[in-house]
Amino acid sequence: MSILLPKNFETVAPSEADAVLARECSRLLASHKLELHSSIRLQLFDDGEPAETMTVPASALRLFVHLLTEMSQGNAVTLIPTHAELTTQQAADLLNVSRPYVVKLLDEGKIPSRTVGKYRRVRFDDLMDYKRKDDEARAKVLNQLSADAQELGMGY
Repeated sequence: MSILLPKNFETVAPSEADAVLARECSRLLASHKLELHSSIRLQLFDDGEPAETMTVPASALRLFVHLLTEMSQGNAVTLIPTHAELTTQQAADLLNVSRPYVVKLLDEGKIPSRTVGKYRRVRFDDLMDYKRKDDEARAKVLNQLSADAQELGMGY
């Protein structure tokens, strides 16, 4: 899936070598119990020589581990701030639905949006909130259908 985001957002599609390196790095970082710390000191090396030492929030490093894990599985990754605004087409691509369907959801007020000129913008966090609620509703219906099928002895 390709989503056009503003220029400051970059989608990274890992090569096979990147995936292997990401796998090794994520394993090493995951073994360090990052949830127990509020910050972590890192040392950078340039051509094998120590270059800089810095302190980073442990939460940022945990996010980095998730990013590395996705890359290790060969998945393309884009980091999107929750306040980012998406076009209706970008929202449709993220939900894997058509743009007219997203427009209908916006018209019905199921997803908040705002108008910029003649175009609509959807906040990423609002879109993910809708997706989470929709996924929960689908799972609930599926569980009920499964329970009904079991109760009726339908064999699946």
